[in-house]
Amino acid sequence: MKTQWRKWSLLAVLIILLLVQPGQAAEIVEVEMNGLPVEFDTPAVISNDRVMVPFRGLAELLDVQVEWLADSQTVMAVAPGTQIKLQVGNPIAYHNQEPVSLDAPPMLTQGRVLVPLRFFSEAFGCQVTWNPEGRQVQLVSPPVKMEVLGYYALGDKTSSSWEDLFGKPYPDHDRGHTDLVSCLALGWFSLDEAGNLLTTSRTGWQRPDGWEDVLTVSRSRGLNNEMTIHMVNGQGEITALLNDDKACRRAVEEISREARYYDGVNLDLEGLGLSASGSELLEIREKYTAFVTMLVQRLHQEGKTVSLSLHPPNSSYRGYDYAALGKVCDRLVIMAYDYGPKPEPLEKVREAVEMTLAQVPAQKVLLGISVPAENPASLTEKVELARRYHLQGIALWRLGLLDDPMWQSLSYRIVAR
Repeated sequence: MKTQWRKWSLLAVLIILLLVQPGQAAEIVEVEMNGLPVEFDTPAVISNDRVMVPFRGLAELLDVQVEWLADSQTVMAVAPGTQIKLQVGNPIAYHNQEPVSLDAPPMLTQGRVLVPLRFFSEAFGCQVTWNPEGRQVQLVSPPVKMEVLGYYALGDKTSSSWEDLFGKPYPDHDRGHTDLVSCLALGWFSLDEAGNLLTTSRTGWQRPDGWEDVLTVSRSRGLNNEMTIHMVNGQGEITALLNDDKACRRAVEEISREARYYDGVNLDLEGLGLSASGSELLEIREKYTAFVTMLVQRLHQEGKTVSLSLHPPNSSYRGYDYAALGKVCDRLVIMAYDYGPKPEPLEKVREAVEMTLAQVPAQKVLLGISVPAENPASLTEKVELARRYHLQGIALWRLGLLDDPMWQSLSYRIVAR
């Protein structure tokens, strides 16, 4: 991705030569934030040894509210606890009404106002590092608040969800990493074709002994919980369920009965639409949406939430109507992984996010992250994608597989509860 950015930047040199004012250096630099490249509509340049960038693009990147006062050619930027004021050509800026001398004042270039990146970014809490060899500015923004859902499933002695979350072997417990997780998706259930709710399955999902302890301790730590129901369509099991109205009603009834122990339900029905097309594919989508709608209506009456774990829109499984499901459910987890390479390629994950957001509001979307496919640096990149696209948060598959450097990576990017 960095290679593509360099190619793009080199092509932009000719444009910059036309844009900069006499006496300004036309030196192109790269900008990276939280591990991901930043692409402004006007590339960053150097003026008087200071990197200058478009103020609107930088403000959007930092989630800062800005206003352009054309009459006085002044930029006003505001965030909780911080206000800055810059004026084109004026070497004096104001940070919370205190004057600050600038080495390079803001400049107006063919309709774009460029501001000093370091001053603007540091004013809003970012760390700024200049890499002269790579001619790159690296920004690290403050941690942000976001939902973190952790799948609690398939644990064993070497990858215990309990120990990973609570910091001690079962049944002992401590704060552990509960300050970085806000909700548990408890992978203890499945369904059969007749709509019976199962606490054991041939795919390994099962409710453990002492499951009540998980609920008690997690709630004492302020975590919400969802009962996760996992089913795969390997031999057409889900299709058979959806084609049987009686089985669907039984499933809703049994899920509703069990849901009284939980804050909500997470439905993880995987594999729909792999080989279907045309009217057959449309029918699969409609029947799945109808089943989900029936379940949501029942559970909402009982004060429970419903979320879905879904294949990404750019996967081979096309049996999901994301727009319809997004309207019905409280939130969607987009499992943007299993693309092949490890770590999961950012281009494919970004594509999955953008395809989802074309149909579902960002505040209803969690970015699913497969922990075995990632490392601390790539995990940071995925969290940054969720931040830049203003998603509700992330979902980690699964607890028990994160090592200490990964947890540390999360602690740098996410505000602890």
